[in-house]
Amino acid sequence: MEILFFSLFNGILYGLLLFMLSAGLTLIFGMMGVLNFAHASFFMLGAYFAYQISQFIGFWPALVIAPLVVGVAGALVERYGLRQVHKYGHVAELLFTFGIAFVIEELVQMVWGKAPVPYEIPQSMKFTALTWQGMNYSAYRVFMVLISVGIFAALYLFLKRTRVGLIIQAALSYPDVVGSLGHNVPRIFMLVFGFGTALAGIAGVLGGNVLGTEPAMALQLGTIVFVVIVVGGLGSLGGALIASIFIGLLTNMAVSFDIPFRGFFEALGVSPEAMGTGKDLIDMTSSGISPILPYLLLVLMLIFRPRGLFGQRDV
Repeated sequence: MEILFFSLFNGILYGLLLFMLSAGLTLIFGMMGVLNFAHASFFMLGAYFAYQISQFIGFWPALVIAPLVVGVAGALVERYGLRQVHKYGHVAELLFTFGIAFVIEELVQMVWGKAPVPYEIPQSMKFTALTWQGMNYSAYRVFMVLISVGIFAALYLFLKRTRVGLIIQAALSYPDVVGSLGHNVPRIFMLVFGFGTALAGIAGVLGGNVLGTEPAMALQLGTIVFVVIVVGGLGSLGGALIASIFIGLLTNMAVSFDIPFRGFFEALGVSPEAMGTGKDLIDMTSSGISPILPYLLLVLMLIFRPRGLFGQRDV
């Protein structure tokens, strides 16, 4: 029972971290129709900027400053790069953001090197917040959960309950109408893109000291983010939250319980000798395939429900 509760907590924590990372991408795609391949690279920038800032003035100022810097960088990328290629269609946008991802990775390696940097949890959060079912839960991880839930609530209320949020949503579907009402649509898109990258920066600040801050972190999480937004539904904030938590729970449960496949095959009457060259599959466990489980879920979703859980249009 203790393992179950610990796995649930870690799965939810990992899922909420994925949500913080995917929320910005969901916002950018939902509002602008741009699938930003460089989104995970801005997540990486948030972690590195937080590490550098925390060396001088501490973690808490870095939690505010680093996402702002990342958001400004994202807004500049949209204003002076993405906006120029927007007229050439979605393929040009994808290629541009793909190139930006490589540029950011090379810049990070030039400045901070190829080895991981010692970005650590702040000393003020290195204590046990609560003990439940015999397991200790650190204050920092509880803090990450609260921040993630707060971000979801704030985004939902902002987009659904404020005038600015309604203008942003209308600017995607009816840009000419919104522009004729006196609103600067290109500026709205620039701010949305900058805000979305700032959300990725927050995820980098909070997750970099848990997952490790190194140049490959964008590649490790970048593909998972696209799984999240496809499974949840393109442009759906609630879908991204549910998909993130489900993927977090799925991968953590697979590792924690490490279920062997041998019993399953024996129940079907399949013997190792009958499998031939595929007999190694019988000896595998759930932990061995946990890294590919999100992608298997993606394949199933694309086959049976291409629009995702809460999407309004197919992929």
